[in-house]
Amino acid sequence: MSWREVTAIVWLGFSLGALTDTALRSRAHAGAEDPDVTTRKDPDVGIGKDLDVGAASRRRETPTATTGISEADAVEVLRDRDLEIPVEGVHRKDLRDTFAETRSGTRPHEALDILAERHTPVKAVEDGTVEKLFNSKAGGLTIYQFDPTGTFCYYYAHLNAYAAGLREGQRVHKDDVIGYVGSTGNALPDAPHLHFAIFRLTPERQWWKGEPINPFPVFR
Repeated sequence: MSWREVTAIVWLGFSLGALTDTALRSRAHAGAEDPDVTTRKDPDVGIGKDLDVGAASRRRETPTATTGISEADAVEVLRDRDLEIPVEGVHRKDLRDTFAETRSGTRPHEALDILAERHTPVKAVEDGTVEKLFNSKAGGLTIYQFDPTGTFCYYYAHLNAYAAGLREGQRVHKDDVIGYVGSTGNALPDAPHLHFAIFRLTPERQWWKGEPINPFPVFR
């Protein structure tokens, strides 16, 4: 084999290697820019830093995106549990349906306002776990309680104070005193009340996100 043939073979091998290296670099670069490859930020991270009262600050989910249970079925499930009215001394006949009302012009309320004297005991509506104690600009002192199945979250807001020793992760039982009626957050100082909401949790069971359920028919 002549030196010209050897030189041609070596040059061909070098050229193929360079082309392969270029292709691999291009593919790696494309992968780094591909939005399906890179890690995305969770858009809901940080929502709880200043959680608004009600579901207006939470992303709405379809029933199939949450627990797979419709709102009507959820109401029936909760009715069967015979939930405790969360404010001491208040009876079902005393409740007024404020779920569909608006606040601040257009913001949906999606909760019950239960009027009572300041310092009136607030009770757990059923057994469960204190998932989060949170102080927000709108809700003031709040409690997020998960039900025993991790399907629903009960939200108590505008509290004047927590029950002594209450802590996150604590197991509570139906009728346990967990706080006291107040007007913290954006509630009117001269109108103490409990803002009470129920929402279905998503599969991730994040305390700040879910699908709101009207508590009024649950208690009625």
